[in-house]
This record gives sequence, C-alpha cells and structure tokens, in this order.
Amino acid sequence: MSSHDVVITGIGLVSSLGEGPDAHWQKLTQPGFQPVLEAERFAPYTIHPLPEIDWNLQIAKRGDQRQMETWQRLGTYVAGLALDDAGIKGDDELCTTMDMVVAAGGGERDEAVDAAILAASESRNDRDVLLNEKLTTELRPTLFLAQLSNLLAGNISIVHKVTGSSRTFMGEEGAGVSAVETAAARIRSGQSTHVLVGGAFQTEHSDMLLGYELAGYLHRGPWKPVWQRQGAEGGGVVTGSGGAFLVLEQREHAKNRGRKIYAELGPVVSGRARRRRGELNAEIAALLKKAALPDGDLLTISAASGAHAATAAEKAVLDANPALAVRAFSTLTGHMKEAQFPFAVALAAMAVDRKAGYPVFDATVERPFQGAPNSVLATAIGYHQFEGLGLVKAA
Repeated sequence: MSSHDVVITGIGLVSSLGEGPDAHWQKLTQPGFQPVLEAERFAPYTIHPLPEIDWNLQIAKRGDQRQMETWQRLGTYVAGLALDDAGIKGDDELCTTMDMVVAAGGGERDEAVDAAILAASESRNDRDVLLNEKLTTELRPTLFLAQLSNLLAGNISIVHKVTGSSRTFMGEEGAGVSAVETAAARIRSGQSTHVLVGGAFQTEHSDMLLGYELAGYLHRGPWKPVWQRQGAEGGGVVTGSGGAFLVLEQREHAKNRGRKIYAELGPVVSGRARRRRGELNAEIAALLKKAALPDGDLLTISAASGAHAATAAEKAVLDANPALAVRAFSTLTGHMKEAQFPFAVALAAMAVDRKAGYPVFDATVERPFQGAPNSVLATAIGYHQFEGLGLVKAA
C-alpha cells in the first residue's frame, strides 16, 4: 500500500437504466432485468435511449444549457454527479486544483446545415463557392459544423469550476482507456492529487449512427444480447446514450479529507493489435498477462460491443480462462463508445465496494459468480480498434 495508490472516490453514471450508482446497482443486480430499448425511432436499428433527466440539478444556468447540445449537457451532468459523489463539487480549493481528462468524440453535427448544403448542391455546379457561402453564414460560434471535442471539458470547467490542467482524448473506446490510463499515471507519479476522468455518448442523433453504419457495424433486426449477435443480421453493435465519470485520487489525499473510497484502481494496460493480420486474440491474452491477475475466480466486467470480429476474439480469449466470470454490460446499456471503459471501471468499483457480484446478464453464455469479489477486471476491446483493460481492487 502506498500514499500514491490510485483510489476511486466518486462515481457518476447515466444510461438508459437511470442515473447514479444506486439506480444502476439496483437494476443490474435484479435477475432477469430487461433492457430499455427504442426500436422504432431509428429503425431498422435499435438503441438504448436516455432516461428523463432534469438538467437543472447539475447545470443551474439555463444559458449554459442552451449553448450545449445533448452530448455536452450529458457529459457535464454526469461529471457533476461524480463531483457530488466525491464531496468535491462546490469546494473551490479542491475544484481549482483538480485536473481533468475527458474522452470525447467529434461532437454532434448540425444536421440542418448539412441538409441545407446537400439540398443546395443539387441545383448548383459551383459547389466550392456554395460551400464557402454556407460556411460563412451558417457556422456555429464553435467555427465547425459539429461541436468541438474539447468543448465538453471546457463546459465542465465553466459549470463546475474544475480549473486544473485539462486533456481531451479522441478515439472511441480507446479514448476512454487512454483517459483513465493517463489520469491514473499522473496520480501514481505525483503529478496530480485528484483527477476527474470520463466521457459521454449521445446516440440519439442520426449522424452518430451513420458513423457506425458506414462501415457496417450496426446490428439490424430483433434485439439480442451482446454474446448472441454472432451471425445475426448486421454488424452486431447496438448503441446506447449515457456517460460515466470517475473521481480518482491519491490514497493519502482521499484519506486526509476523510472521503469514502470505493476501490483501488490497479494496473491499467492498453495496446493496439494489427487486426487484419489476426493478432487481436494474442494481444488480448498479452494484456491479461500484463494486468497481473489474482488467483481464483475473477468477476470480469466486459465492455464488449457485440461487433462480430472484436467480440468473438474477446470471448475466445476470456473463455480460455475458466477463472473469469464475465458480464457484458452492453447487453443492458448499449454501447456507449468513449464512455465504455470508464463505465466498466465504475461497475467494477461498485461490485468491490458492495462485496457482491452481478448476476448473469445472459444466462446462455455467462456463468454465475459466487462470493464477494476482492478484485474485478474491466475490459474494453474496441469494436474497431484499440484494446485495454484495468484491474479494480478492494481498497
């Protein structure tokens, strides 16, 4: 045990299951709980939608809310939940010295402007001139046809007064892994004492789904659990809106301010296999070795997306280790892209803190876990690229 151990003292969660650790624990530990699905609005694709959210609870100024689209409001809201949970929100000294690492996508595009440009291009041949005209008259104040990625961190700073150093990572699941990995490394090295880290994803926007479907990743047809989408129609991914933020601290820092510790964050490791050469299975196995897993049965929270190739590779490697009792939480929340790995770490920390495992989410594949987990593994094997995992341990 070291004073620079990384511990988790705050958890903020939102998904189709609700908001906060307690709501998620209650539903995820309810045997046979059925996911919240929306199959009509974006047919033939099914999504897991956001629950009703009172944005005023974490974003007090209506003006701040209006200048954000849902993705930023969601991320700012979830970050506030984590800060509240850690007892940091409203403490000027803690907020001004707090660092932040955010996993973000490209932001929601302005679909109305996109549509106007496409419509006008049907009757004009001078499309370069047309594009310049539209860009000079229709751009948002962000100077982009989408919200800039680092605006989420900016809005968290404005709303919650978190004004230490700030970093934003892009790159889907890999961004979430890199964000947590970087935050933990800063704490272990003594560069940071407390860090806000996480991400959010809003799938209820046509351009968000388009990004997946252009490469054929979205599942079509009737919904199925993550592990049962192999060979089904489409690419296997069912997306969900949601977000996850964590407050990570040096153990000594958390102890000195008398805060509850959910769990310790152990090794976080990542890599990037050359998947076209068939190296993903070997890379996942290598990451498991690097994580120095404890002996005995190990509850494993998998962020598997359902994407055929990536999910099949992860399942094959995890199945080869009979000690791993795997739970694919995307079955109940949908795939939340940048927020996947922070969400998995949060669920792992909750299990360690409450000294109980999760029941099987898919009884046809997953096996029961007995006893109180002293350590929990969290995995994030990207649906397209990047692989990572982390070990969460009792504090």
